[in-house]
Amino acid sequence: MNAPVHRPQLVDRGVLRFITAGSVDDGKSTLIGRLLHDARGVYVDQLDAVRRATRDRGGVDAAPDLSLLTDGLEAEREQGITIDVAYRYFASPVRKFIIADTPGHEQYTRNMVTAASTADAAVILIDATRVRDGELLAQTRRHSVIAHLLGIRHVVVAINKIDLVDFDAGVFDRIRDAYAALAAQIGLADVRYVPVSALAGDNVVARSARMPWYAGPTLLALLEDLPASRNDAALPLRFPVQLVIRAHGDTADDYRGYAGQVAAGVLRAGARVRVLPSGEIATVAAIDTHDGALPTASAGRSVTVRLDRDLDVSRGDVLVDADATVPLARRVEARVCWLDREPLDPRRRWWLRAGTRTVQARVERVVSRLDVRTLQTSTAVDQLGLNDIGRVVLTLQQPIVADAYDAIPATGAFVLIDATTHQTAAAGMIVAPFAADTEVA
Repeated sequence: MNAPVHRPQLVDRGVLRFITAGSVDDGKSTLIGRLLHDARGVYVDQLDAVRRATRDRGGVDAAPDLSLLTDGLEAEREQGITIDVAYRYFASPVRKFIIADTPGHEQYTRNMVTAASTADAAVILIDATRVRDGELLAQTRRHSVIAHLLGIRHVVVAINKIDLVDFDAGVFDRIRDAYAALAAQIGLADVRYVPVSALAGDNVVARSARMPWYAGPTLLALLEDLPASRNDAALPLRFPVQLVIRAHGDTADDYRGYAGQVAAGVLRAGARVRVLPSGEIATVAAIDTHDGALPTASAGRSVTVRLDRDLDVSRGDVLVDADATVPLARRVEARVCWLDREPLDPRRRWWLRAGTRTVQARVERVVSRLDVRTLQTSTAVDQLGLNDIGRVVLTLQQPIVADAYDAIPATGAFVLIDATTHQTAAAGMIVAPFAADTEVA
């Protein structure tokens, strides 16, 4: 039996956003369902619906299939796989959580990229029965590389189905060592390990009595103690303009405001700002919301900004601190995860969308491609295929704020869109602008 965990009451640690990732059938949905169930994050009617769905699938006398708490799409329930990203919310006595259960199938890697871009941590599941001779599955390696590329600093490796290997400490140790070698290769610094049985609940919320050799915390305890690593308010100001709001009246006080979300830093009334790419300087006259004016607005807050003078400001422009040095570039090197079934063809036309700004782009060349199985980089390549990870050089028709993703994720991330089909072809992260092609505002 699993013994209840007794921990002293801690201070509120805020909100932690995390994803679950791994290969198909590693047990991600079951783990999240178990976490929600045992942490009492499931409503009675939800659990009743899961019981009915379990019976409909032939499990008349079976325990509720907790994976159904996250596998909400009908196609997912029929196939037994996760297709879409399922978001769930729950709270423990010390923290609130936002969980993104991401697809394990290689076909849906784009969904994992989307969820990982806003996560503080990743729970990587590994099926203890599927690791042979220390060889991790390719999708486990791919998801780990993507988590690192997207700046996720905290990784919890949940070695699942430990009950199916007779709770063998040796199996846990071998898988832990194999993943530690992978983490060292790709640069994951903060990695923690926990053996679990998602189906039975061992070491998920309650400590398992069937693994006396494991003295570490449960999965929930690990998640409660992780620091929320994103502190976008401490970064330099970035305010991408989403919409220009005009209102005319009978008085001379016509309204002109610039609506958007503060992507990084803090916007302050009375502060001098520069509009990019034009370079014009103005003072923030007011920061408006539905609830009235604010003296400041931090990253994540949606507001409307009024300036002290009329300027030519459009959707896609970015407000930054007037005295800040900000790179503007028409040519950048970037890491991309290729998400299109059609391979990258440099002759095709693309749109690059970074924040609220969209510009025409050309793939000048493919610099390299990463083999996720061997983690070796090949430079003798001229294209990328579905789910490939590589580096490219992009030439843009107009300049963009070209922050490196590692420095300011909000303005360092972009997507490439096929100009003909309008399908998203790649998710990208700016490595650096080319110095010779960079203007400094």
